[in-house]
Amino acid sequence: MPPAHPFDDDKLREECGVFGVVGVQDAANFVALGLHALQHRGQEAGGIVSHDPEQGFNSARRFGYVRDNFTKQSLMETLPGPLAIGHVRYSTAGSKGNTAIRDVQPFFGEFSMGGAAIAHNGNITNANALRRELIERGSIFQSSSDSECIIHLMARSLQQNVPERMKDALRRVEGAFSVVAMTRTKLIGVRDPLGVRPLVIGRIGDDGYALSSETCALDIIGAEFVREVEPGEMVVIEHGHLKSHRPFEAAKSRFCVFEQVYFSRPDSILGGRSVYETRRQIGVELAREAAVDADLVCPVPDSGTPAAIGFSHESGIPYGMGIIRNQYMGRTFIEPTEQIRNMGVRLKLNVNRALIKGKRVILVDDSVVRGTTSRKIKDMLLDAGAAEVHFRIASPPTAWPCFYGVDTPDREKLLAARMSEEEMCDYLGVDSLKFISLDGLYRAAGEAEGRNNSCPQFCDACFSGEYPVRPRDMIEKGFELKAAE
Repeated sequence: MPPAHPFDDDKLREECGVFGVVGVQDAANFVALGLHALQHRGQEAGGIVSHDPEQGFNSARRFGYVRDNFTKQSLMETLPGPLAIGHVRYSTAGSKGNTAIRDVQPFFGEFSMGGAAIAHNGNITNANALRRELIERGSIFQSSSDSECIIHLMARSLQQNVPERMKDALRRVEGAFSVVAMTRTKLIGVRDPLGVRPLVIGRIGDDGYALSSETCALDIIGAEFVREVEPGEMVVIEHGHLKSHRPFEAAKSRFCVFEQVYFSRPDSILGGRSVYETRRQIGVELAREAAVDADLVCPVPDSGTPAAIGFSHESGIPYGMGIIRNQYMGRTFIEPTEQIRNMGVRLKLNVNRALIKGKRVILVDDSVVRGTTSRKIKDMLLDAGAAEVHFRIASPPTAWPCFYGVDTPDREKLLAARMSEEEMCDYLGVDSLKFISLDGLYRAAGEAEGRNNSCPQFCDACFSGEYPVRPRDMIEKGFELKAAE
């Protein structure tokens, strides 16, 4: 299945979103709403597993958007029960961009003490080694997803209940994982010891609970935000009661800082901070670090908007919607032939010519990956009569791939891995180009003293090349870590 937008390959893509509900009638309907709110985390496919005391486990997996599949009454009636979990996917492991239905989560396994389903957000960095070991010991894999390793590890555990088997399995797993799982009666949530990926707890009425990748999905079902699942914590919810377990050795949190920059929805709360406010503050820091004389501050919609507002407020330069996004783009309405592809971003973005003409424009975007989209947007502005184009980027240069659940191009395809900031400026053909510093990003994210270089507060490997979990599988394939300084 093609990406949602055939011209979006110049953006980093979030890996997945997970959601689970227990203690409500027709839980799958709540899960479908939650997945709809998490659609930005994965547009390729989605799935829901539910359990009903009389009908047992039922599942549905579909390609495409939640709204196109899990809003149909005929489908939702096949998913009865007071307990359900779901998953939206953009492939980062397995067959990228060529997903088979068997790769779509949640995955289900039948054990001696009953069935269990799991949905995983993140990436397992030792999945290849685990898969080899499991296959040698007789496991038969049904998918190409790294997440399936967890089910097989659980099957081989000698523990007497599913939560304990999950603890056994996840202690063997390296990398980043936020897992939502279910048994016949329990809803389970787990975060890896570093807490790289988000997972939050919500309360529905007196006895209902929800687990979600982001707080914005709790809002859509009217759930009250309780707290985050802490790094290295497992929560088990059954019969209206939540119990907390600590299956891993304690470690210092390394939450993904790019969740703040781009992946999460701006109306979500992460680490007690509004994502919108962090992004607005990034713009403030950018204006302080990289001031330039100009007439107008414009965002690249939609992810650049909060930072552009902050930049405008701090600099005193007027804010304007110089680029308008077609909100109804979805998947291309016609086959993306070469002629259509040559239209580039114009199918999705259009310049507000009356506002841009004759102006010196500061264009604020969230990141530069390959640089192809940035060049096209710059050309569109110049074609519309812009006098100058200055790029201000709300993240540091993305020079290293992510191995923790984000679909990142190979390092040689990342513009910042091959070029200096000055060379990138020349390549993009803009009047100036400035990225926020790592310290500025950390300050915007609430760390007043900036980055603690001896013990960073976030995972920022895509900017720094410092990987908090050794990417074992990629090193086996020849990936070279950053040389020690």
